[in-house]
Amino acid sequence: MKLDRYPPQEPLSAVGAAYAERIMALGHGIEGKEAAYGPDPYQGLTVFEADQGGAGDAVRSLLVFFHGGGWTSGYKEWMHFMAPALVAEGVTFVSAGYRLAPGHVFPTALEDAADAVAWVWNHVANADPAKPMRLFVGGHSAGGHYASLLAVDGAWRKARGLPHDVLSGCLPVSGVYRFGEGSGLNTRPRFLGSGDEARTDRAASPILQIDPKACPPFLITCGSRDFPHLVKQAGEMASALRDAGVPVRSEILEGADHFDASVACGEHPAGWPALAAAWMRQPAASSSHPVDRSS
Repeated sequence: MKLDRYPPQEPLSAVGAAYAERIMALGHGIEGKEAAYGPDPYQGLTVFEADQGGAGDAVRSLLVFFHGGGWTSGYKEWMHFMAPALVAEGVTFVSAGYRLAPGHVFPTALEDAADAVAWVWNHVANADPAKPMRLFVGGHSAGGHYASLLAVDGAWRKARGLPHDVLSGCLPVSGVYRFGEGSGLNTRPRFLGSGDEARTDRAASPILQIDPKACPPFLITCGSRDFPHLVKQAGEMASALRDAGVPVRSEILEGADHFDASVACGEHPAGWPALAAAWMRQPAASSSHPVDRSS
């Protein structure tokens, strides 16, 4: 996987660099079909097609997943390691990139994420009318934040000519759901930009943008040793969704920190992929059965 085609991005911390090296090694040699939904190098997709639906489903599942990286770094290639486990479960997997801060601030990357989903809907999900696909979105960390924003708000769908119910579910992993007061963040992320900070913080907070008429079911996952403010936010987001009448299932990956939670997204046969695939086959499920990774 060559990353030199991309413009430079923010340098990673030592912990972030170790995570990137780990997942790139896990994804070595895993290749899919490359596509672009825009002219920028970061506006790209990699499609990993499953031959047929899991467990003999007449309707197949398709998951568009966004990488993390603190909104300032990361590549779609980071998530390639997830593909084999999900494809084995009958899920067509799409890893999507987006433009990064500080060069591109909110809502640029959110618009990219929406454009990526629209491209997938038009070119992959409906490629074979005889084999319909249910479309899901997910992501890790910053990617989970963008996926959640897409799920709770329906305005972007209308703007792109997509069906109101285009999304069948959302699967954020170690996502961020609130900015500003009460978020627990030590500093305000730079991707939010300047200007009217209170207004932007609210617009970027999925927990404050829930539209029950637009919102599909959620499968919210985080690690038991994840960043404390993200564990707290995950619980608050689940509660807010339930209060809005949205089906939600919460999962804790026992023993996993923020980065282990991402790695768990590629573990097979046990682990998150099997859990996620089963949930996607029954997207309205809301019961909770924690995944124990402590052994």
